[in-house]
Amino acid sequence: MVEQSDRAPLLDWEEIPPNELTQAVPAPAKENGSESNPPDGRSLGSTALAIGWSTSSGGPASVTTIPSVNRSPHLDHPGPWGVPSPIHADSRISLKERLGWEEKDQIVAVFVVTFDTRSGNMVEWCLPQDVNLDGVEFKSMASGSHRIANDFIYFRKGCYFGLACFANMPVESELERGARMKSVGILSPSYTLLYRYMHFLENQVRHQLQCPGSYSPLEAFYEDKKAVLPPAGNGLVTACPTSAWVPAINRCMHPEMKITHPAGCMSQFIHFFGEQIMVLWKFALLRKRILIFSPPPVGVVCYRVYCCCSLANISIPGIGVSVPEFRPFFYINVADIAALATEMSYVACTTEKIFEEKKELYDVYVDNQNVKTHRESLQPLLRLNGVDREKYRKLSEQRQLLLYTQEVDGDCTSNEEDLFILFFMEQNNRIFQTLSEVAASADPTLTAEHVRAMGLDPQADRTFLVDLLELYGIDAMLVIDNPCSSCLGMDN
Repeated sequence: MVEQSDRAPLLDWEEIPPNELTQAVPAPAKENGSESNPPDGRSLGSTALAIGWSTSSGGPASVTTIPSVNRSPHLDHPGPWGVPSPIHADSRISLKERLGWEEKDQIVAVFVVTFDTRSGNMVEWCLPQDVNLDGVEFKSMASGSHRIANDFIYFRKGCYFGLACFANMPVESELERGARMKSVGILSPSYTLLYRYMHFLENQVRHQLQCPGSYSPLEAFYEDKKAVLPPAGNGLVTACPTSAWVPAINRCMHPEMKITHPAGCMSQFIHFFGEQIMVLWKFALLRKRILIFSPPPVGVVCYRVYCCCSLANISIPGIGVSVPEFRPFFYINVADIAALATEMSYVACTTEKIFEEKKELYDVYVDNQNVKTHRESLQPLLRLNGVDREKYRKLSEQRQLLLYTQEVDGDCTSNEEDLFILFFMEQNNRIFQTLSEVAASADPTLTAEHVRAMGLDPQADRTFLVDLLELYGIDAMLVIDNPCSSCLGMDN
């Protein structure tokens, strides 16, 4: 247990030892009159199963589905400001136990961003003092945040991931124009452990608003959690230390297989988009550049980015090695335009409407629940077909059955998140298993029967299937009620 420091009364980053995760843990004794868990009951002590998103390429992925163990029936584990936190681990059999490896805390920077009426957004304080935080002042305080009281933001800074909590407090000050706005955030090579510190960051941003310049809790936090990174020579955090934290786990695994799935937000994600989730699913499998627009607050939209990446999970070894990584950028702003211009595949969110005009930066634009594309070749994928609606109906039926089972039988071993994640992974596996078998056969010809077996519509999903074969380099012939056949795989 990490104990609270005398000089840092607001430190709140206690952890549960890994060997306590899969067994009943008695309530810890009070120390100095305070509970070891946060006062609002949020559990910060889970240990993530494996690494976060890697920016490096890797070999074939072999993914093992992880069974649930005695999960709580409550799905809405709250994050900052009472919003369910999806990017967090629950108690289940861990990959680290299977691989003999455990991810360590690697906080590479902690910072405070403030809004100055004369200078705008600026980094007020940070550790280490020589860390490169260019642009973080805009990533951690989203455009339009002055209209809301609080928010939280996931973002990327180079090959690092960040989490910041923002708060806006009215003040009687002409110099501050009646409002004091700050964000407190951290950077890490992985986003899988960032959820642990949401409550701490939430407390700290309130502390900074009430007592500006009081950094001792943040200093103590950094000293306790700072990463041991290889020397860069110039003191700047510019290199991603993948060699130190990606040993046995394959880097081309999709994010949902690297961490435990979200608690509560995947079901909210699908409920929000309804049948349109099937459209997003196809774009995710095709590794398209997906940009989600929403006005602040942006925290829940960051969760949609995460969930969208989860739609593309495939657990068949070797599949997806040659395709671009489907990378979550989380929140972006105009300062990220140059970086996005070089990306072949990503999911991101923004509060800046100007991005809609930057059509060269994205393939799919999502405004509220409206999914659209300016690319003519992708237009057919926007239309839902009967098979799509049937899939969504089955998903909804399975959810209702699960809820009924939980209520009647008190079954807490499975939940909505397992249902949704495994539903789409099974769809993906069925598609690529069939394609692989056909491509390896003496007659590599895809027929209408094959397409139906994959859970697709032979006519309405033809464009999707053609793009899929081409992207994944699967050598097969597509013949569907058409005298002509077209070779859609590799020439060799």
